[in-house]
Amino acid sequence: MGKVSVTVQDLINHTNLTVYSGQDFLSERFLTDTEISRPGLELTGYFDYYPADRVQLFGQTETSYARSMTSKNRYHVLREMSTDKTPAFVFSRGIKPSKEMAQAAKAAHIPILGSNLTTTRVSNIITQYLEKVLAPRKSIHGVLVDVYGLGILIKGDSGIGKSETALELIKNGHRLVADDRVDVYQQNEHTIVGEAPEILKNLMEIRGIGIIDVMTLFGASAVRTSMEISLIINLNNWSKDQNYERVGLDNKVERIFDVDVPSMVIPVKVGRNISNIIEVAAMDYRAKKLGYDAADRFENNLTGLIKKNSESDRNK
Repeated sequence: MGKVSVTVQDLINHTNLTVYSGQDFLSERFLTDTEISRPGLELTGYFDYYPADRVQLFGQTETSYARSMTSKNRYHVLREMSTDKTPAFVFSRGIKPSKEMAQAAKAAHIPILGSNLTTTRVSNIITQYLEKVLAPRKSIHGVLVDVYGLGILIKGDSGIGKSETALELIKNGHRLVADDRVDVYQQNEHTIVGEAPEILKNLMEIRGIGIIDVMTLFGASAVRTSMEISLIINLNNWSKDQNYERVGLDNKVERIFDVDVPSMVIPVKVGRNISNIIEVAAMDYRAKKLGYDAADRFENNLTGLIKKNSESDRNK
């Protein structure tokens, strides 16, 4: 698999950056790195570790230093910064590029972009977009729903009832993110985000009915575009030979990319209301995140009872 990339035109389409110059070069310059460079050392002439393939962001500090240079030195440094790999120069705070910058960028076919926002804000906007679109992705067979503000990924064999369970959750006021196939990517070291492929957005397949549009039938509040995956629920056909978790002391996880996501197995059989169980699972997960664990309380109560009975036996 080749390295993922997006064009500067894609960046423009998804941010509020303004094109100062280089309109003709937007589709031929590519971004492959989520990091952003603020070229302080490079302006002094130090290029040993110049990250040429990153967006070069100029704030007030970099611009003020560049203005203190002679026109000849400024052009020389900016020309050296303008490589075949450099995707774009970006200016914050409404700062306009110097004529030397315009000349150097034009000669190398590099777009110059700008924003009235602060340097930190511009950096955050660009970084968030690049981290999303350049992150490694994969598809998982399942259904992702927003239940009480938690992203619940429902997995299981084909025909076990994942979509039907999600449909009942939607009727109970929860929201669909993706049905059948969930595209996931790692947002940071702690977060996995899931979303629907473009072709399946807002759609569900219900056996016996076919494809339904959830937004059309239930309204805009019944769907959302993406969601952090907080909990994975695996639906399994009930088996007498399998020991299912009954107390809740066994904390399972499933690894997606570099993140361990909490998971559990819910056995499915006639008479069990799976959507209700998932709602309770979501509430229990939130309670645990707030520090209350019913399983721990049960274990403490049991330990206390055993200790009390042991002391009572000794006193007899």
